[in-house]
Amino acid sequence: MVCQSVILAAGHGTRMNSKLPKVLHHLAGRPMLVWVAEACRQSTGRPPVIVVGPEDAEIQQAVPDARWARQEERLGTGHALRQAEGAAGEEPNCILVVNGDMPLLSAATLTRLVETQEANSGPLSLLTVETDDPRGFGRILRDARGRVSGVVEQAHATPEQLESRELNAGVYCFRADWLWSHLPGLELSPKGEYYATDLVGIAAQAGEPVVAVLGEDSAEFIGVNTRVHLAEAEEALRRRINTHWMEHGVTLQDPRTTYIEADAVLEPDSIVLANTHVEGRSHIGEGSLIGPNTVIRDTTIGPRCRVEASVLEGAELAEEVHIGPFGHLREGAHLGPRVHLGNFGEVKNSTLKAGVKMGHFSYIGDANVGADVNIGAGTITCNFDGVKKNKTDIGEGAFIGSDTMLVAPLRVGKGSRTGAGSVVTKDVPDHALAVGMPARVVRRLKDTDG
Repeated sequence: MVCQSVILAAGHGTRMNSKLPKVLHHLAGRPMLVWVAEACRQSTGRPPVIVVGPEDAEIQQAVPDARWARQEERLGTGHALRQAEGAAGEEPNCILVVNGDMPLLSAATLTRLVETQEANSGPLSLLTVETDDPRGFGRILRDARGRVSGVVEQAHATPEQLESRELNAGVYCFRADWLWSHLPGLELSPKGEYYATDLVGIAAQAGEPVVAVLGEDSAEFIGVNTRVHLAEAEEALRRRINTHWMEHGVTLQDPRTTYIEADAVLEPDSIVLANTHVEGRSHIGEGSLIGPNTVIRDTTIGPRCRVEASVLEGAELAEEVHIGPFGHLREGAHLGPRVHLGNFGEVKNSTLKAGVKMGHFSYIGDANVGADVNIGAGTITCNFDGVKKNKTDIGEGAFIGSDTMLVAPLRVGKGSRTGAGSVVTKDVPDHALAVGMPARVVRRLKDTDG
């Protein structure tokens, strides 16, 4: 059976009180719609058709490989589904329908629904969930023999119907020919909309089998209509992600305060301490210890590193690097093996090669620092002249004295030293000592290379 998914994403989302379309609000680093689209893609093996509203061109950038349909007037889910017929094409004989505001639905659950419909002689199957929190979902109606007979929206349900714990999740799998032929016959509701839920009653009244698939995890059915729902979905998704990594050999000291986004990767035997955020496409190497109170964003961390109470953004660390506490690596920071960056050190767009030690209270920007350089406390590369950023090169084995100002563009030679408090404005040759304000070379040092 060829199945095509359709995601309904044309709603205003007014209760979010946001200029951003509801389905573009982020969960674990991805827009909500991306979660839904990925689950649909995995369950059907093809990109989804996404129905958007008349002014939602912004949404199309989130899922570039999707097919698109537009609902010019927001006249309900049934009307939105009709708009998808042309984009779905004639090839699929099965249509999976999902709402764009249900980001926790798993591919496994959707696949189970599709497989159920493949075995169903009737025109549709639907997902249901049993819970004491109705969250505004409609109730499943069953006849005296226990067969699904329809769906009643919560606003229109009787007190007796409201006592039912079996809720309609709004996720369906239809036989395509039946769906497209019956959508035009939907009746207008008192609210002036066409409801896709009415299709359940139409099939049941015609004596055709409607199969309900009961969801196994109620968290999957969190629909997001408000910021409160968004926070609930984030919490449930965080539990899912954290459980995955713990099952794959990562230690999380306190999962409740550990925030790992969807695109991050953690290697076995890494340890993440409390109140740590691992964001974007970060990668944490085997045996590394991260946290507490740390933010890792789009950063690659090698094996056996230690990052404590620091912020790393767009950086790259080789093995056995030690950062913090209170270090800050910015975009383009590359730290070689065994580099030590102490408290209140900051590095931006610079390479620190193997064995560099930068103890504390220093800033290195737009620089290339050779192996085994020692950078004293309070050292600053003065890289910006008001017009452009200038480069500083520090040769291997150099020793930069405390409170040195390195005014770029500048080269400090291999094995050279600067005196404490120096303001270096001119290049320093290899194996030389420069001191003063401005610094001048006062003597040559022994060339240990002979």
